[in-house]
Amino acid sequence: MPSVAYLAMGAYAAGLIATLVLAAWLTPARWWRRPNLRAAGILVAGTWGLGALLLSLLPAVQPAMAAAVPPSYAGVSYTVFDDLNLRADKGIGAPRIAVAPAGTVVTTTGLRDGDWWQVSARIDGKDVRGWSSSLWLRRAEEARR
Repeated sequence: MPSVAYLAMGAYAAGLIATLVLAAWLTPARWWRRPNLRAAGILVAGTWGLGALLLSLLPAVQPAMAAAVPPSYAGVSYTVFDDLNLRADKGIGAPRIAVAPAGTVVTTTGLRDGDWWQVSARIDGKDVRGWSSSLWLRRAEEARR
């Protein structure tokens, strides 16, 4: 299976080709006689926009983005830096399922997506599993700064 980097390069290359074809059909020919900022802006914006659209449509990229953390990171305990929202899914728009007070110890489950980690904690006598931003966690041995 191709890596995410190769898929991304392919998507943006296809976006560049599509931008060139569309620009040739949809813009006046005089724009392309000499290099200028307008032409460069169209190429950059078109390549970025179409490449990002193609990349979002590739199903093979989605599982790679939410890859599991290497086993050495699963089960690591962290102390909550400040009151921490545990969410049903990744992102600040996901519903909040619990709030872990500052000082609570949470343990990683091994799943992550960028800065969003799935953690489990014991809050008010209940075991809760949810997603949180790793930016609010400190390893147990780190001092609060």
